[in-house]
Amino acid sequence: MTINPSRLAEFGWNPHFTSQLETDDFNELTAVRVTAVHRGHLQIVGPDIATSIPPFFSDGEEGAATVGDWLLLEPEMLRPKRLLERKSLFKRRAAGTGRKLQLIAANVDTLFVVTSCNLDFNVARLERYLALAREAGVTPVIVLTKADLSETPEDFAREASGLMPGLFVETVDARDPSGVGRLTAWCGRGETVALVGSSGVGKSTLINTLTGAEQIATGGIREDDAKGRHTTTGRMLHGLPSGGWLVDTPGMREIQLTDLHSGIDDVFSDIVEIAGTCRFRDCKHENEPGCAVNAAIETGTLDPDRVRRWKKLAAEEAFNSASLAERRARDKAFGKMVRRVMADKNARKGE
Repeated sequence: MTINPSRLAEFGWNPHFTSQLETDDFNELTAVRVTAVHRGHLQIVGPDIATSIPPFFSDGEEGAATVGDWLLLEPEMLRPKRLLERKSLFKRRAAGTGRKLQLIAANVDTLFVVTSCNLDFNVARLERYLALAREAGVTPVIVLTKADLSETPEDFAREASGLMPGLFVETVDARDPSGVGRLTAWCGRGETVALVGSSGVGKSTLINTLTGAEQIATGGIREDDAKGRHTTTGRMLHGLPSGGWLVDTPGMREIQLTDLHSGIDDVFSDIVEIAGTCRFRDCKHENEPGCAVNAAIETGTLDPDRVRRWKKLAAEEAFNSASLAERRARDKAFGKMVRRVMADKNARKGE
């Protein structure tokens, strides 16, 4: 087995990866793509190969192989030698209070942001997913499912389209192959798409329709809140009849943004442009004089709710992107301040 870029193209290989190879790599190594990550092994595919290998780790927090990655292996022993530089990477801080980085998927071309035409539709959550896509340099497409259960699916589509200039929005019945067929425009030979969205929005049904097979178990929705039962438990790369590849991701109800400054700026580019004209460079857009953002809100140019969401996401991203050492330093300084205040208070009581 050697590296043949033309044969690898159907698996998503492109010149970005070829440019990373040394001359000897073509004859001495083989290239494979990671299709699934399990606790004790990786599933891989390539020309004439589909098997499992031990997990692979390289240096750095982002060094673990994840779904969609390309690995170079020794052909005979299938021993991983190198993780190729990614074209794109989705990541997040794991849910909860920890700081561990969780890799979601690599080398994705298009992100299908799946939500439904019911109570799951949440503008703030969609903006988070859009920021993820923009930071990674991936094309976002909002896919509105359960259109057949809504009396006004066009209202959901209109609101979604207004979240970003030039945003692609598709409204589908995830069970209908003819309607879902519109999504194949992003699923051509070697193209990789990923799906994200809350549990119960129809991602599993959509995958089954796109792949033409009942590969994923599906669950119904609860009538009280229109939310679904979680059916997908791990990320996996699925081959599509159109020649593309699709990454499914478990429902993520809590997304902690990190290292997404430019992605947030892209999603809220209208606000960022106006904020750049504020009188003070460090304007917090609260009550400062000469705040262009507040002036735009007063004139109706900016939606105050959208501005609040922007500020919230920007603050969250800055907090999560701070290093653990920085957070510890801040906590230590805060602790010292509290002790100093308490000491002064006790001293005054003793006077």
